[in-house]
Amino acid sequence: MLVFDNESTVEKETYPPSSNASARFRESREKLPDETVLITEVDNAAHEAKTKVGRFLLKVTRQLARWGLEVNGITPVPEEQRTDKRLYQFFFVWFSANANILTLSAGSVGPAYYGLGILDSFYVIFLVDIITCAFPAFFSTFGPKLGTRSMVSSRFSWGYYGAIIPSVLNVLSMQGYLVVNTIIGGQTLAEVSTSVNATVGIVIIALTSLVITFCGCQVLHWYELLIWIPNVVAFIVMLAVGGKQLASAPLTSPEPATVASLFTFGASLGATVVSWSTLTPDYGVYHDRKASAWRVFFYTYLGFIVSSIPAHMLGSAFAAAATSVPAWEAGLGDGNDVGGLVAAILQPTGRFGKFLLVMLSLTAPSACAPTMYTVCMSFMTVHRAFARLPRFVVAAVSTAILIPIAIIGAGSFYETFVDILALIGYWIAPFSAIVMAEHFLFRRTYSAYAVRAAWDDPRHPDLPRPWPALCALAASVVFIVLCMQQVWWTGPIARKGTGDLGMILGFVVSVLVYAAVRGVEARRGSLVPASFNLKMARGGREIGVKAKVEA
Repeated sequence: MLVFDNESTVEKETYPPSSNASARFRESREKLPDETVLITEVDNAAHEAKTKVGRFLLKVTRQLARWGLEVNGITPVPEEQRTDKRLYQFFFVWFSANANILTLSAGSVGPAYYGLGILDSFYVIFLVDIITCAFPAFFSTFGPKLGTRSMVSSRFSWGYYGAIIPSVLNVLSMQGYLVVNTIIGGQTLAEVSTSVNATVGIVIIALTSLVITFCGCQVLHWYELLIWIPNVVAFIVMLAVGGKQLASAPLTSPEPATVASLFTFGASLGATVVSWSTLTPDYGVYHDRKASAWRVFFYTYLGFIVSSIPAHMLGSAFAAAATSVPAWEAGLGDGNDVGGLVAAILQPTGRFGKFLLVMLSLTAPSACAPTMYTVCMSFMTVHRAFARLPRFVVAAVSTAILIPIAIIGAGSFYETFVDILALIGYWIAPFSAIVMAEHFLFRRTYSAYAVRAAWDDPRHPDLPRPWPALCALAASVVFIVLCMQQVWWTGPIARKGTGDLGMILGFVVSVLVYAAVRGVEARRGSLVPASFNLKMARGGREIGVKAKVEA
């Protein structure tokens, strides 16, 4: 169960203005000497630059601030600026991010890649989505309560230097997820006209995502509030047009589903959902810190579950039925063109179907933009030098890397898709386990995080040493290697027919190892969080042990 607390009574510290105050940018601020300028004038941290590039970035950032766009980096948003009461945005941002063609593609992996039937896929989808949607919903509560980006929050469980590891992994895996997103959008757009191929489509989707990321969190929320509409309309039309073929399609595959294929598909599907856990905190840092964490959790969970289950099931049904519908099978090609499958389904609707294809492809940034935004924030958390770069610079570099890789990977979509999901799933399981174990077992309340003082101070007593998290990660890697099932490696346990249990065991092992090592550290009184009462169960009763640490 979730444990939420009342507001902290810790004395407030004075913060410089954060970037969400950019609309209130003050020209009256004292002018800095020419030899020292700020890269991010309205950021919470002052970053010096003595070059022409630095001055140019300063001018661009100031102009963006005048336009009311977000220019903040990874510095936590202070309490007095976390006041946005529009909690319904948590529903729409994640509903729109999942009610799209990419989520449909994730559901199609079961029949197209693992040979599952419609019923088998439906059972796996329903069970996996019900459970895994709770993970990103829980992590979303950290945004309003702490005002920190996801990878900054991880410092309070991984330690300052230990958090570099998940930050790097998040950059790599989210960049890989961007590749998949843009491939899907590009392939779909290419089906509209012979003059537009998948390469051109990929470039268009990538640049559209860059523009949205450039504008910042507030614009992204506005975009996600509306962009789900054409996607839902397209899905309804697809269901109406292809309903007859779906009704006549066999519900089971010719070969009975094996336990290994069920578990492996479940692991791939779970990775697509749990991977959002490293994104959800980033889009609530300006929302009301006094709002009930349960409400934030509920809005986010509802956004995920209402979009994921229907889209996953729709994708699996169409992919399974494609084997008995020649036009759909031709559209899917060799199994690597999901956009072709969608185009074949909508082909009877004529021009209206092509219009829907355009909308489906151009709404791919509903998943791309939040991912690119988090890539920027995670990259800036890796090192202080990276934090000096404005977000739009990091986003431009991400796009430049994204486009050529997506063009190359488009020829083997499902292989690319499954490999990327494996990278995400195998590390996201221990990451989630470590952060959740720290919160539920040791801190218990959000007021136990000394964010203002500790977020960027490696020696602050509220940040644990990295050893508990690193030990948990190392132990989980051992079990993941033994239990994983991929084309390039199948562990000895998976060879016995268990399927891919890497994520599940990685999560369980990480909780146990982290709790044990962190508990030893806490009992020794070293680096116990200073702002909370550590409660330890002994003999059936809880004893409050107040940490005494000198700042």
